[in-house]
Amino acid sequence: MPYSTQPRRAGRFSPSRSRKGVQRLLVGAFFACTASLAIASTYPERPIRMMIPFPPGGPNDVLGRLLATEMGNDLGKPVVIENKGGAGGTIGADMVAKSAPDGYTLILGGTASFGIAPSLYSKLPYDAEKDFDAVGMVGTSPSLLVVGARQPYRSVQELIAHAKASPGKVNFASAGVGTPTHLAAELFKSMAGVDIVHVPYRGGGPALNDLLAGQVEMYFSGIVAAVPLVKQGALRALAITSETRSEQMPDVPTMAESGLPGYAIENWFAIFAPAGTPKDVIDRLNESLTKVVQMPAVKRKMLELNVDPRTSTPEELATYRAKEIKKWAALVKQAGITPE
Repeated sequence: MPYSTQPRRAGRFSPSRSRKGVQRLLVGAFFACTASLAIASTYPERPIRMMIPFPPGGPNDVLGRLLATEMGNDLGKPVVIENKGGAGGTIGADMVAKSAPDGYTLILGGTASFGIAPSLYSKLPYDAEKDFDAVGMVGTSPSLLVVGARQPYRSVQELIAHAKASPGKVNFASAGVGTPTHLAAELFKSMAGVDIVHVPYRGGGPALNDLLAGQVEMYFSGIVAAVPLVKQGALRALAITSETRSEQMPDVPTMAESGLPGYAIENWFAIFAPAGTPKDVIDRLNESLTKVVQMPAVKRKMLELNVDPRTSTPEELATYRAKEIKKWAALVKQAGITPE
């Protein structure tokens, strides 16, 4: 007989089955692609929440509200700010990490919550890398090494010379244990080879008040808070912590120019979303953020806040975040810092 009448054995190759399998794969891929495009084309459909993990009124809050307004205009839906301060930004970050990864919850994070916290807190309730998808960089802001106007120091080298001549006599303020203001001083202490005493405060305001009153001698202040006081003559700026001089204070030398080559610390700001947020949504948010940061009016306002505008792709931000975590971890370990 030319054709067999025996039933086909299970598992035997069948051209028709093979074709059907390929068809199913193609149909599945088509619908997956269509669904992805649908998300991208309709997003956002409702207001977006942007978490600021610090109290209202500070530089993070002011910057976040500026971005939220313009991104809302670009996306066609409001971007609503929610402030949740505490524990160096980690409380707000934890809330976002546990939010639905649908593109409707974002966080304006940075140095404290995504760079320092992973090595500072042994039981951090979130993973700064695994629990967040990078959206894009916003900008960077250096710190200023400032002393009271009544202090005799006119340069970093004069300060170092005095500290070496009087070990344990020079004290420095910080906004709290493990804050960027603390770690900037610890890096200075290590690189300059000086014995200076840490005096932690509960925030930058009290630290600046005691610096102005002469209770402490030096402080690595955020540039936003320090510039007005320097211009008023209440404080003296000895150096800036960025790799290059600031356009806002071109006469202030860098720490490297002041005799500490390799010293560079900047606070940074970036937007993240909960891990698992659809890639098309991340790309749409990055597109909007990049457009907003590059607006002349936004750039101008950011520079007024002493934040240097800086954009990135999500991938570039993810790489930057990983490098920052390693850098701060080494410094925290070297200084033996533990949170209070």
